[in-house]
Amino acid sequence: MKAVGFTRSLPVADPQSLIDFDAPLPVATGTDLLVEVRAVSVNPVDYRVRRDMGPANLGTRILGYDAAGVVTAVGSDCTLFKPGDEVWYAGELTRQGSNSQFHLVDERIVGPKPVSLDWADAAALPLTFITAWEGLHEQLRVRRDGSDAGKTLMILGGAGGVGSILTQLARNVGIKVIATASRRASIAQCQRVGADLVIDHTGDIKAQLAAAGHKSVDLIFSCAELDGYFQLATELLSPFGGLCTIVAPNKPVDLGLFKIKALRYSHEFMFTRSMFRMPDMIEQHRLLKAGAAMFDAGTLQGTRSATLGPINAANLRAAHVQLESTHTLGKLVLEGWG
Repeated sequence: MKAVGFTRSLPVADPQSLIDFDAPLPVATGTDLLVEVRAVSVNPVDYRVRRDMGPANLGTRILGYDAAGVVTAVGSDCTLFKPGDEVWYAGELTRQGSNSQFHLVDERIVGPKPVSLDWADAAALPLTFITAWEGLHEQLRVRRDGSDAGKTLMILGGAGGVGSILTQLARNVGIKVIATASRRASIAQCQRVGADLVIDHTGDIKAQLAAAGHKSVDLIFSCAELDGYFQLATELLSPFGGLCTIVAPNKPVDLGLFKIKALRYSHEFMFTRSMFRMPDMIEQHRLLKAGAAMFDAGTLQGTRSATLGPINAANLRAAHVQLESTHTLGKLVLEGWG
């Protein structure tokens, strides 16, 4: 089967940073599904693994996490899916990825694809949907019944894939969303997905919030490098507020600053359940099933910003270049094989 992978960490400008190669066809056993991959999307985790983690003991390592495709075979312990089912999922960090024509994935982290979305739109969403959902409801503890309506959530870096879904999920339960962005296109993206207020994170955030009538916010979700915002977060958060980040700090943070307001600090990492084989791994199946219903009902809108062509090394390198620029809006997708 066709696949795209790498054998050592190299700058993306190097043609060997991602290569096309032929890989053996995997066999589904246990709770694994064998999925014929129709489309994938690319996330920052892809280039960070390529750049920083290397192939480990996987030989030629295949990247790719988000995918949409058709189940072609199931392991003997599978109960959730059968051959012919259309699925979407975000994969696992410690296994071979979805940038291959056929891919093994545990059915407990797979959901039925939204029937209203084509392959490309579906592939754009699983990782960011799970990250946004877990971050909002599990880490920041926003209740799904609307009883937290009226609270304020500031999203640092609101125009990307996670921020775009998070804004919609928060708005759907009555949370007021303040997104940060700096470029005209990123501001427009935040507004398109429903942010109540967009402020410029290159300026004085505290002053802009005050000018808009906000002395504080209840919750902060950081999609950006946290180092430059941690001190600000301690000043802006209301007592008993919470800060959640998806980007690990590059230097130590002083959690003692959170004591006087009894603030919460947490990381959202959607791969944790699968990495540690947690007993509730199937929760991500349930999340994706619920998410499919929300997209099919029109409650949520997709975030695909561009389709870069078929799945091959050249197009994936182009996607990595865009993501490494940190100016990508929404999600980049590749569909089909070529």
